[in-house]
Amino acid sequence: MNDMNKAKLDYYIELVEGELKKITASKPELQGEVVKAMEYSLLAGGKRLRPVLVMEFARMCGEKRPEKFARAACSLELIHTYSLIHDDLPCMDNDDFRRGKPSCHKAFGEDIALLAGDALNSLAFEVLSDEAIAGVIPPERAIMLVSVLSKAIGTDGMIGGQVIDLRSEGKDIDLETLNVLQTCKTGALIEAACVMGVILSGRFEAVPFAADYAKALGRAFQIVDDILDVTGSFESLGKPIGSDEQQHKTTYVTLLGLERSQAIAKQLTVEALGHLRYFEDYEFLSQLTQELLTRQS
Repeated sequence: MNDMNKAKLDYYIELVEGELKKITASKPELQGEVVKAMEYSLLAGGKRLRPVLVMEFARMCGEKRPEKFARAACSLELIHTYSLIHDDLPCMDNDDFRRGKPSCHKAFGEDIALLAGDALNSLAFEVLSDEAIAGVIPPERAIMLVSVLSKAIGTDGMIGGQVIDLRSEGKDIDLETLNVLQTCKTGALIEAACVMGVILSGRFEAVPFAADYAKALGRAFQIVDDILDVTGSFESLGKPIGSDEQQHKTTYVTLLGLERSQAIAKQLTVEALGHLRYFEDYEFLSQLTQELLTRQS
């Protein structure tokens, strides 16, 4: 990524970090522990990819001040963090580390971690509705955003994907099932981010093109995740490697092998880049898409 686009990415991330800190700033005395747990996981780092996608798609669709949607874009990060907290719980993937730190349930206990995830889930929709009340988002667009986001995390989205994942542990599943699993578990929220950016701009005819880009990106993103679980390190990933194998999960690497997985991820990245040609001034997102393919964390 060139210096100008790197500065742009840093600017987006700084906006998101600032809004996330504001969102969890209030910690009432009696229930403050759960807010501290929310903040612990929310501010632990990460790519902030999903809110970046929201703002960038809004910009590519003609919004001259995409930064005004930073707080609304944070709704995606609230949902993403809630999913990570719940994924790490002993009843799910039972992971002790996340982003180089003890998982939320290790730091605060299972009960508070569970509630922190629940609170982040509801907070995402509170943020969107408050932005509509404040006049940042037109009410009809806010309703569309709520619809897109709620569907992305429901039984046909992230939660549904997690169910398939849990029920597939220790079993051999085929590529079609794996694709459905990951389209729901990982891809749905990435698609929601891109589509929500388009909705915020009001250029609704661009929704299918944003969705097609996101579908290809989401699949490539997950394949790279599976590759890194084999080739990465604790230092770069912030969590133990080889966890998929230990939990007897079918991944793209176990099903297709490392080299074929890498080739498919490259092919999907090319497809994603092709869908960007519908939009004007897509250089930043083009470079970011290519960097996601070669990332080490």
